[in-house]
Amino acid sequence: MIRRLSLMALAIGLAAAAPAQVTGPARVVDGDTFSVGAERVRLWGVDAPEGRQVCQNAQGLDFACGDAARDQLVGLIGGRGVRCEVRDRDPYGRAVSRCVAGSTDLGEAMVEAGWAIDYVQFSRGAYASAEAEAHRARRGLWAGRFETPSTWRAEARQARPVPASPPQAGCVIKGNINAKGRRIFHVPGQEDYAATRIDTARGERWFCSASEALAAGWTAARR
Repeated sequence: MIRRLSLMALAIGLAAAAPAQVTGPARVVDGDTFSVGAERVRLWGVDAPEGRQVCQNAQGLDFACGDAARDQLVGLIGGRGVRCEVRDRDPYGRAVSRCVAGSTDLGEAMVEAGWAIDYVQFSRGAYASAEAEAHRARRGLWAGRFETPSTWRAEARQARPVPASPPQAGCVIKGNINAKGRRIFHVPGQEDYAATRIDTARGERWFCSASEALAAGWTAARR
């Protein structure tokens, strides 16, 4: 009886220690983030350009590298379901996970293609060799010039203007224009809402309802 209880306790302990899994079809948000059902997943160990980030290509011309990284991740997943091992939760509540689509390690593949970098602060160099190879071959971001995503985020936070106040009470939906000129609106509670600043001089504006924003030609933010 004692031995049976011990085995049961061991089995329960092993189950509790097993990593959480997230599986299913993925909807890509950017180069290192996607949704699986109601779960928001952040790829572990890599950092890809932000959605509004602009880099320089081999000819020194600006291009929307955040969008290029997103498209790369969409292509790597290729409509397949993903399988993710959850390792942590970030401050936004996202499941920080090592994920595969088929047999492809998505984080490693993004770094190998040059559309993400090894996030050494968290990966401890797990993708260092993949990054070195992408750099040597001048793939993706390495073909031109770019700021690391973490540097870009820090500079973007410092450069943002003081937000204009809503023109009237209750009109708190933010109509933002991104680096590619896309008009996107953010509602309270979304991940990027607090960080989004409205510069009316650029044509950005506040809306009182989602239907008003849609009617004006703005598109709902993905997160």
